[in-house]
Amino acid sequence: MRGRDILKKIQPIINIFVRVIKIFPKNWRIIFFNFIGNYRSIMAVLLRYIILQSVCKTCGENVSISFSCFVNKLENIRFGNNVSINPFCYLEASGNISIGNDVMIAHGVTIMSETHNYSSMDISMKDQGISSKEVVIEDNVWIGAKATILYGITIHSGAIIGANAVVTKDVPSNAIVGGVPAKIIKYRGDNCGTV
Repeated sequence: MRGRDILKKIQPIINIFVRVIKIFPKNWRIIFFNFIGNYRSIMAVLLRYIILQSVCKTCGENVSISFSCFVNKLENIRFGNNVSINPFCYLEASGNISIGNDVMIAHGVTIMSETHNYSSMDISMKDQGISSKEVVIEDNVWIGAKATILYGITIHSGAIIGANAVVTKDVPSNAIVGGVPAKIIKYRGDNCGTV
């Protein structure tokens, strides 16, 4: 039996724990999420899922955040169903992140929803503040290991982001992109197998 099948069976129990954990202040739940962030057990994955359900803007079924992931502003994220985030990912959600259904995020991926301002030549860049803009990852997307998604980007349904790519522009549906900066290599269905 797959993990998602087990989760479906115990979803009513998870819903009870979500209601119970909401008794505690949101900032305590976020602290606990970070505290259990490095634990690898199935129980830790389940606890992270329960906290996601209680803190995020929305959180669908079968969302798995693996160990050693750092998430800033957890409360600014929307998760669809069947989302997997593998170890060593960094999600900066100050400007909001929206992740659709059936999204696979491989090891070491960075998703940034903010950037530093730098336009003034008279002020140090560190003193110019930041700009925030939502990152949207639509349904059925695969983001390869160590890819970086910059702020304000939309990755449309069915796209594949190659390993180590730096995504600086929106990615069309079913496109396979790679490189620095990421460029379209081809489209899914064009006699392709693996990336």
